[in-house]
Amino acid sequence: MAALNCSTPELSKLLGGATNATAVAAADFICGRFETVSKKFEDTTFAVDTTYLLFSAYLVFAMQLGFAMLCAGSVRAKNTMNIMLTNVLDAATGGLFYYLFGFAFAFGAPSNGFIGRHFFGLKAFPTQNYDYSYFLYQWAFAIAAAGITSGSIAERTQFVAYLIYSSFLTGFVYPVVSHWFWSPYGWASRGRIDNNLLFDSGVIDFAGSGVVHMVGGIAGLWGALIEGPRIGRFANSGRTTDLRGHSSSLVVLGTFLLWFGWYGFNPGSFFKILQAYGDNQSYYGQWSAIGRTAVTTTLAGCTAALTTLFGKRLLVGHWNVTDVCNGLLGGFAAITGGCSVVEPWAAIICGFVAAWVLIGCNKIAEKLKFDDPLEAAQLHGGCGAWGVIFTSLFATEAYVNEVYPEKAGRPYGLFMGGGGKLLAAHVIQVVVITGWVSVTMGVLFYVLHRFGLLRVSPEDEMAGMDLTRHGGFAYNDGDGLPAPGGGVMMRMVEPNGRGNQNSQSDV
Repeated sequence: MAALNCSTPELSKLLGGATNATAVAAADFICGRFETVSKKFEDTTFAVDTTYLLFSAYLVFAMQLGFAMLCAGSVRAKNTMNIMLTNVLDAATGGLFYYLFGFAFAFGAPSNGFIGRHFFGLKAFPTQNYDYSYFLYQWAFAIAAAGITSGSIAERTQFVAYLIYSSFLTGFVYPVVSHWFWSPYGWASRGRIDNNLLFDSGVIDFAGSGVVHMVGGIAGLWGALIEGPRIGRFANSGRTTDLRGHSSSLVVLGTFLLWFGWYGFNPGSFFKILQAYGDNQSYYGQWSAIGRTAVTTTLAGCTAALTTLFGKRLLVGHWNVTDVCNGLLGGFAAITGGCSVVEPWAAIICGFVAAWVLIGCNKIAEKLKFDDPLEAAQLHGGCGAWGVIFTSLFATEAYVNEVYPEKAGRPYGLFMGGGGKLLAAHVIQVVVITGWVSVTMGVLFYVLHRFGLLRVSPEDEMAGMDLTRHGGFAYNDGDGLPAPGGGVMMRMVEPNGRGNQNSQSDV
């Protein structure tokens, strides 16, 4: 948008001459009012953009409810209260540690390419570049990464381990990665302040296929590997037992809540909406790119869901709603990195491949006896990595230049004629995220394991952590009894209120 200026000398010439006192006074008055109106327009722009960012932050935060419902439905009834509490504490613990350390490590400026050094505890905040709404939005992303990890280690992890890993992940591990790829000082950022870009392109990870989903997924991978599978998941004979979650209804509810929140996760990552693209197309601007991003997000998820539906039908012979929900989320995780710079038709390719990546990762996990109750490592780690590579193949020149106008002529997708530089940068992103999270979170989980702080005892795991760690079960007001095989027997209550000890159901 062109700057709005008013010059008293120039205007006075039109009103009667630069030497005419009345004309000069009138021009000065008009320019004064014009400047006031111009500032009001500028203030309105900031207000509209801030409102958009805050609304997007609220949507992303609502995904925590989606994670909670998805996790609750995916575990057995005897562990419902435990997994719900961990989801609440991911947000609460993440809030404090991201405030104290995380935001500073991620976006503290000026800084070096590895880590930020300012804004600890939001000191000297806000600034010209960062307002409180930006902090809130980034916090919502940080706790999303922690929520991913909690699903991988569900049903067998000590409560203190959740608190320790969540604090470390949101306060240090995730912020360092987001600094690398999203801060203007990060060594691989696509908007590096000195324009010294990695392979002349930097990494285009718009909303975090790598930064959020790979970080959470790889952290969960190491947690689940180090503490081992749940009791009964892989029998001594080598037979695999499917320890199904207790509520498909909660899984579907959580999936739809996450779908809704993803419209803040992906389109919201523009941070602002009131920005035109060019002077000759007033109807076309960042609001158009935001709409396109919502469309690509939708198409990738829908395609992945349908591909999973029919793919699993061919492989196992039945339709499974949980598999379809996971496939949908895998498509969303994959498109997150390139949602703003690809065509809608490319998003369909992204979702199709993401579904098979998830199916393949699950097959490998089963062969290796890797147990992840929510398939979080496979879904977010595997599909997130595919999303990083997908962006480097299908990013279009026009959209890259619109979304990242800081440097003209930067490389774009290999399959779109943009050469291999962006692909090289994204391969490096996959490697360094895998290495960094493996070294930090892998070591943390190993230390917790060595000190006996990671996994609950076999007796507690069989009885269920709701009973042994949280004082009772989630569904029966403390009236449940341990059942053979580790389930929960719930008393049937007759209309007269007397419990029937002989009528019990296994939950």
